[in-house]
Order: sequence, then structure tokens, then C-alpha cells
Amino acid sequence: MRRTDKDVLVNGLKKLAITVVLMFTAPIVLWQAFKNQEHFLFWPVCIIGVILAFFAVRTGFKGIMTIMDSMFGKKQKSS
Repeated sequence: MRRTDKDVLVNGLKKLAITVVLMFTAPIVLWQAFKNQEHFLFWPVCIIGVILAFFAVRTGFKGIMTIMDSMFGKKQKSS
């Protein structure tokens, strides 16, 4: 039976905390962009919102994978 690597677990939880922040920030930025479509900064703000949403999903997956690695260990590649 393998024990949980606490350092890796804490790293995964930090990534999930960043994900939560991005999950609230990205929709707010996108909402502000679509609320002000006539403004000249519509496209830059909209692109920033989409990038933040992408990183929220990516960081969420990375955080979950890090937590799984801390519990079960890294998967060994077979040659």
C-alpha cells in the first residue's frame, strides 16, 4: 500500500485554488466584454476572457492529475 505524498498533494490543492479564482474571473471578464460591445477595447477584453477560461480548465485538469499522482504515484511508461 502506497502512502500519499503530502508535498505533491499540497501542490495539487494550490493548483485547484488557482482554478477556483480563474473560474470566477473568466466569466466576469467575458461578461464585461459582451456588456460593452461598442467599446474599442471589446476584442482585447474578450480575448483575455477566453484565455482565462482556457487556463481555468487546463489548471483544473493539471490540479486533479497532480492530486491523483500524489495518491497513486506516477504511471510508468512501458517500453
